[in-house]
Amino acid sequence: MNKPEPKITRYEPTWESLKHYSAPQWYMDAKFGIFIHWGVYCVPAFGNEWYPRNMYLQGTPEFEHHLKTYGPQNKFGYKDFIPMFKAEKFDPAAWADLFRKAGARYVMPVAEHHDGFAMYDCSLSKWNSVKMGPKRDIVGELAAAVRKEGLVFGLSSHRAEHWFFMDGGRAFDSDVQDPQYEDFYGPAWLYPTDMQSEWKSLDWKPRPHAKHLEDWLARTCELVDKYQPQVVWFDWWIEQTVFQPYLQRFAAYYYNRGLEWGKGVAINYKNESFPMEAAVYDIERGQLSGINPHFWQTDTSISKNSWGYVTEQDYKTAESIVGDLVDIVSKNGALLLNIGPKADGTIPKPEQDILLEIGRWLAVNGEAIYDTRPWKVYGEGPTQVFEGGFTDTKRAAFTPQDFRFTQKGAALYAIALAWPGEQAILTSLKSAEGQVKRVQMLGVDGVLSFTQDQSGVKVKLPGKKPCQYAYTLKITF
Repeated sequence: MNKPEPKITRYEPTWESLKHYSAPQWYMDAKFGIFIHWGVYCVPAFGNEWYPRNMYLQGTPEFEHHLKTYGPQNKFGYKDFIPMFKAEKFDPAAWADLFRKAGARYVMPVAEHHDGFAMYDCSLSKWNSVKMGPKRDIVGELAAAVRKEGLVFGLSSHRAEHWFFMDGGRAFDSDVQDPQYEDFYGPAWLYPTDMQSEWKSLDWKPRPHAKHLEDWLARTCELVDKYQPQVVWFDWWIEQTVFQPYLQRFAAYYYNRGLEWGKGVAINYKNESFPMEAAVYDIERGQLSGINPHFWQTDTSISKNSWGYVTEQDYKTAESIVGDLVDIVSKNGALLLNIGPKADGTIPKPEQDILLEIGRWLAVNGEAIYDTRPWKVYGEGPTQVFEGGFTDTKRAAFTPQDFRFTQKGAALYAIALAWPGEQAILTSLKSAEGQVKRVQMLGVDGVLSFTQDQSGVKVKLPGKKPCQYAYTLKITF
């Protein structure tokens, strides 16, 4: 299903060469990672992580909130939040310990979001966390702590979107128009307020100029060289036509660096930014309806309404996140789950509690998740999982008839996404599929009694549940 790891010794900056890429073994085995949206935008903690954009868009709630709370944008702009971003309680070792306990196998902080503030020791801009705000190399410290816990380190760059992100500040008297801050606010190219039709085209005009594109490439390569991330995640805006040669140049550079390091590396992309053979496809807040022959990933947030910290969060439940994790893994994917720390560097307690609850589930059922591969069908049951981005809150709760399958070695795992009661019925395991020899439930001692005929396998379940939700049957033939 997935290509073997490549024998190639050097990549060239062409799609033909880059299509020889294969996702690394560690990534396909890991299944569960932590995304971290942490930056200056967590200081106002209002709306979502797009506050720096929306505070300059007249008529938005963020614009009005900013005027009321901080004053006019020509007196108090986004730059003025930076001294308030102190991260005085940031403890990377404690973060990494939490992520390990959550059962994550890889960790990916946002190195630079659309706002243009680098959370690392960037040599190409003074607007970074080493010279301002926390005055610490957030990415570097976290990379060291994560690796000490035995987890894989990756990072994301959203630098591409900075081309337009602060454009609202061009439409009225704001500090975005002050030449002394041009190196922070960037081109801030002014687009019409109603951009929905333009967004859909993904080919805006005027397009980013060569200076911005070369800067994007230089910054991204610097991240690779300084921190040796094993995943680099990109947001949607790199899909524009003018980015294509730069994507090829970056991918060849990064993949060749991975070969030099002797580490498997990966690029995450959205939509059609890369050929599917050349990188790892990522879906934001969404899933697939069936098994993908190429390894893929979902990125979604622990909160329904924001990626960064805000005071009013609408959290998902650990149960719903585990259900999505199981569904994604059964379809040859991995789940990258985002958290949003506060400005002082603490992770909100509800987010810690959810992560630890997921970790407790994985402590019992991780055998059916880690190191597994899809079976010939992903599962069975009536509940529809919608395909595509931004569908993560649309599905109904799973029913006792909903199962997902994974396999590893001689074992097939059937994960019941709701408790079936006294008996589990697996219609996909008819006699013609092979003779079942043994059935166990992870977290329960002994074997379970079962029958198998042309209607499937019927398993008598134990009287006591081994965990709170999503129960795994281990089947051998």
